[in-house]
Amino acid sequence: MRTETYEAYADRTAEPRFSDWLRKRSEPAFTDAVEHPFVSELGAGTLDPDAFASYLIQDYAFLGELVSAFGFAVGQAPEMGSKRRLIEFLDVVTDEENDYFERSFEALGVPADGYADPERTEATAAFVDLLGVAAREGGYAETLAVLVPAEWIYESWAVAAAEEHADPATGPPSDGAGLPFYYAEWIDLHATDSFRAFVGWLRGQLDAVGPGLSPSRRRRVQRLFRRTVELEVAFFDTHYPGAT
Repeated sequence: MRTETYEAYADRTAEPRFSDWLRKRSEPAFTDAVEHPFVSELGAGTLDPDAFASYLIQDYAFLGELVSAFGFAVGQAPEMGSKRRLIEFLDVVTDEENDYFERSFEALGVPADGYADPERTEATAAFVDLLGVAAREGGYAETLAVLVPAEWIYESWAVAAAEEHADPATGPPSDGAGLPFYYAEWIDLHATDSFRAFVGWLRGQLDAVGPGLSPSRRRRVQRLFRRTVELEVAFFDTHYPGAT
């Protein structure tokens, strides 16, 4: 399956999506990320808070680079509607999500100088480098090849975690099933209807441009997508106490 071309995949698939093909080519790493013990224990509320704090510090360190990548995508987006959608997402990240980080750091006992400019782990540094590579080596498709799997993985594990705590009659509990707020809200941020719709739209942007890429650009997009997925696994491994 990993060596199957997009054309061969599309010929045998009723409703082919370029992003689905890329996901298949990134397995088993994509599933490893979505089902990683780090996020499984986060969803269950059993994750070591110190492990989560170290993870949040690195995620916050990466956030500025991610915002820049989305800003770069705004400039590359082909039409005004796409630009507006990306800008709206940036507004959420720089407002609601930033507020979440600040409240969580306080609750977890992380002082301001502990997250303002931390030393980056190997996985975080590699992620930052990958965003730079995507910007230098191509255009909208290359940027999407990093943004799509990064956001898609978070949506996938968070939706699974939210559904685990859902009441069949009333849906997900408003209190996160008694989880500490920094776990419950982190799940909720990535499982809301609006975030799920955004990830679907972002995938659609990649689906629209991917099939028409030249062979060399398609190979580049494949590499970027797969590398992003591998780094998501590495990022979770770094902060999971049981990782080997």
